[in-house]
Amino acid sequence: MTDAAIALTPPRRRVRDRGARVRLWAYGMLGLVVLGAVWELYKALGPADGLVIGEARVLPRTSDLAMPHLWEMASRLAEPVTRAEGARPLWLEVVLAAGLTLGIAAAGWIVGVVVGIALALVMQRWRIAESAMLPWIVLSQTVPLIAFAPLVRSWGSRIEIGAFEWQDWMSVAVIASYLAFFPVAVGALRGLQAPDRIHLELMRTYSVGWRATLMHLRFPAAVPYLLPALRLAAANAVVGAVVAEVSTGLQGGIGRLVIQYAGQASGDPSKAWAPIFGAVALGLIAAGSVAILGLVFRNYRRSEEQA
Repeated sequence: MTDAAIALTPPRRRVRDRGARVRLWAYGMLGLVVLGAVWELYKALGPADGLVIGEARVLPRTSDLAMPHLWEMASRLAEPVTRAEGARPLWLEVVLAAGLTLGIAAAGWIVGVVVGIALALVMQRWRIAESAMLPWIVLSQTVPLIAFAPLVRSWGSRIEIGAFEWQDWMSVAVIASYLAFFPVAVGALRGLQAPDRIHLELMRTYSVGWRATLMHLRFPAAVPYLLPALRLAAANAVVGAVVAEVSTGLQGGIGRLVIQYAGQASGDPSKAWAPIFGAVALGLIAAGSVAILGLVFRNYRRSEEQA
């Protein structure tokens, strides 16, 4: 809404909207508290060897090696990574690794958004393109990243354009963009097709061209569909970056930290959970950062539709 519209909004309604936002945050915090309570309750009451049905373990073991206490994991973050003199705190190591992964995921997200919107424009413009491309776009998400990531790194290492050299982080960014473009393409396509027929016919009546219709009608109508797709793409980009770091062997990111600390879990189980929490926080930060776009396009954000 514009500033004038906000000023004309009844005070009771503004208070109600503010209360709704506070409740959402409260529910989110309550969910974290409940999750932590369930963790500790199962650790206290669950069987030491977990719940086994037949030969399959349905629920995990409750030993300190498998399930450390929450306060042990929290206190471990403040301790040094190793016992070596001058070692950095564990939380700082996780933050630095998460920062590298976030930068790579952001690059992949940008590429994915550009590619996704471009594909949506092509499919919206020509119906035959939608029929030909959309099934393949959906099918592309069934390719396992663990097998695909090494191929991308191998192909990238063969690229030579003058003095340009392909870097390992670029392969990770490509994988991130591979996961990010799909929700953007589908959400943007639905949004571009969202305007009512009467509005499209009005544009044709005034002999408005496709580009002007796109800018003044289709893109504004696509915002409620596009914003959720962009948030999902941001989370997917983080997932793709973490998995690609593991598959390609890129050092310094949160993905490699997960593998590295998992190998040390037998002697330091609380340490292995630190990069996992870092990866979770990274996904929340990436998805939450897209909320800034919601402020930019708040005049068109009357409601949001899921892609």
